[in-house]
Amino acid sequence: MSEYNHVVDKQDNFTVDKVNTALDKINPDKKEEILKNFESFKSYLGKRIELAEKLGLSEEQIAVTAEKIANYLTANEEPRNSEEKLLSELWKVGTQEEQHKLAHMLVRLAQQAN
Repeated sequence: MSEYNHVVDKQDNFTVDKVNTALDKINPDKKEEILKNFESFKSYLGKRIELAEKLGLSEEQIAVTAEKIANYLTANEEPRNSEEKLLSELWKVGTQEEQHKLAHMLVRLAQQAN
């Protein structure tokens, strides 16, 4: 089963509430591969953003999803490199508004990776 099936239903409706469940279901080896270095992380996010755009999600919807992912990573994963450590620290000290802006910036960064 692909991650697509976890967050998008049969009518192609995206549900942000399913993001944590989908992240929990990623194979630990795959998760390690994604998070092992910042370039692979950006590339993975870029591919997921590309899929979201094809499904018709707006930049705002993608940023809200990026916030959910950042919250998940901050709560459940240790940073594996200096870039992830910096992002984690910025996320922790940011207000909700600052986190939202950072999510938009991360989306743009990941879009440039592909």
